[in-house]
Amino acid sequence: MARNLDMTALRSFVAVSDAGGVTRAAGFLNLTQSAVSMQIKRLEEALDLQLLDRTERKVKLTASGEQLLGYARRILSLNDEVYARMTAQEYEGEVVVGVPHDIVYPAIPFVLNRFARDFPRVKVQLISSYTMRLREMFRRGDVDIILTTEDRCGPTGETLTELPLVWVGAIGGTAWRQRPLRLAYEHTCIFRQGVQAALDRAGIPWVMTVESDSSRTVEASVSADLAVHTSVDGALPPYVERIQHGGALPDLKTTQINLYASDLADGPVIGALAELIRQAYRAP
Repeated sequence: MARNLDMTALRSFVAVSDAGGVTRAAGFLNLTQSAVSMQIKRLEEALDLQLLDRTERKVKLTASGEQLLGYARRILSLNDEVYARMTAQEYEGEVVVGVPHDIVYPAIPFVLNRFARDFPRVKVQLISSYTMRLREMFRRGDVDIILTTEDRCGPTGETLTELPLVWVGAIGGTAWRQRPLRLAYEHTCIFRQGVQAALDRAGIPWVMTVESDSSRTVEASVSADLAVHTSVDGALPPYVERIQHGGALPDLKTTQINLYASDLADGPVIGALAELIRQAYRAP
């Protein structure tokens, strides 16, 4: 007798894998943590397999889970394609979204994936740039929605959350112990002057070892243990880790994640995308 997999459970399983944990996946799916856990358990019982390794702080896939993940992505992709083609598609057009590169992950991919399912005929153009340029593009009407990292929110925006900046370095690296402290930043990084001032107040000598227009160059330099950098907590780039410095480096300020949405664009579409972004940042 044919047996059917639970699509909702499969979607929760993929979300947990992508988010690295049940709690954050629940926020992205707009479900409770217990509901997501129950769906994963139901999927494991249906397959009679353990899919998640729950022995460590961060949830990891078992060998069976890794094997299922590829199938699950293909099944969900086909399901979403069928649904998109066979149901009402009254909204068309293009939405331009601007996001600073250092907060694209982990929220924005989930947002765009969900939006594409809900509005399959709306094209989304994602622009990754620095806050000052995004604010100027928004002022000119070149983008419909932007996220920013700022000390305070502008009059037409809303603050979604406020997060601390943290020191990041190479995994297992030692650059943070060196003096003068070697720094790596983009020329346009909004955080660099505040970080330099914090180091000056703490009496820690520093030198700007890497300056670039490319975030990839900075990330590569940091991951190679050539310098240290700062990131918004929860949005660390790959191949680096938060430095556990035990007070050897100064605490840093917090930054607001602010949302600005145009009131001149297509209301239902822009409103739906803005709400998905809000939901992503409500995730604990």
